Amino acid sequence: MKPYPLKFEPEFKERVWGGRGLEAFGFDLPEGAIGEAWVIGDHANGTTAAANGPLAGKGLDEIRKAFGEEWLGENGAKSKNGRFPLLIKWLDCQDDLSIQVHPNDHYENLAEGELGKTEMWYIVHAEPGAKIIYGLQPEVDRDTFAKAIAEDRILDTLQEVEVQTGDTFYIPAGTVHALKAGVIVAEIQQNSDTTYRLYDYNRPGLDGKPRELHIGDSLNVTAYGDSGATRKQTDLSKAHEWLNLAVSPYFVTNKGLVDGAWTIEQVSGTFQIIMVCEGNGQIAWSGQDDADSLDLQPGDALLIPANLESYTLSGNMTVLQSHLPTS
Repeated sequence: MKPYPLKFEPEFKERVWGGRGLEAFGFDLPEGAIGEAWVIGDHANGTTAAANGPLAGKGLDEIRKAFGEEWLGENGAKSKNGRFPLLIKWLDCQDDLSIQVHPNDHYENLAEGELGKTEMWYIVHAEPGAKIIYGLQPEVDRDTFAKAIAEDRILDTLQEVEVQTGDTFYIPAGTVHALKAGVIVAEIQQNSDTTYRLYDYNRPGLDGKPRELHIGDSLNVTAYGDSGATRKQTDLSKAHEWLNLAVSPYFVTNKGLVDGAWTIEQVSGTFQIIMVCEGNGQIAWSGQDDADSLDLQPGDALLIPANLESYTLSGNMTVLQSHLPTS
């Protein structure tokens, strides 16, 4: 079978902080407060199925097993937990998320089969005055942090920053963080669903009961001092050039502006992921016969196989491109 860009049926997740904002992407949301759309996922808690082409209906796990290194590249087919290495999401934050932190791959209390979670956020939309929690105050060490938590003063220890559409935040494992109300976010992360909550505003969960906190694990995995987190503003002045947003041991993410036709070569040894943040257009590639194409709109996410040599984006779009590190 010739490779082609794969689009997947999203897995929607109801969250106490979610809403209906992802309907703006044209998603047919189920009832409830939908906080997350997992658009490319291969996890025990949600595996997306292909929505287009000959593989329609096949889960990403099935595609990985059938095509392996040929379609996903060497690293994509041999991740630490045997699954696809990344999890790609859109988030709709109608309320504040819990104050949280994620472990790294080496934390001894990780559930079997789970990875750590290094991630990045691209702010697709921000309401005026929207903010996020992004790290600890510089002077906060473990003892200070533990004491503030015990005395219900955790908010005094955190850095809160205002955000605008187009801001990017790189969040290595160990960085205390939280999205707050009024943002829609593209999230690229390790394939993990492990979150340790430090504080949840004393609110009930979807079942009416307080959500579990994980104070011990959180204190253990928090990076005190410099966690390696970085922030960028990402205005683009020229089309058809990549602006690097984040480089981590787990993914590289760039931002680009499509204005007309832009032919993009595959990155050697890895798949690519394209996310459409705004605008409309098409993707075209050399297909089964001559050339195939697919219309694109905001909210679309595509997995570009490693053995698809090139593809062409056209129209007027802002896109994110992610792939695995190549060295």
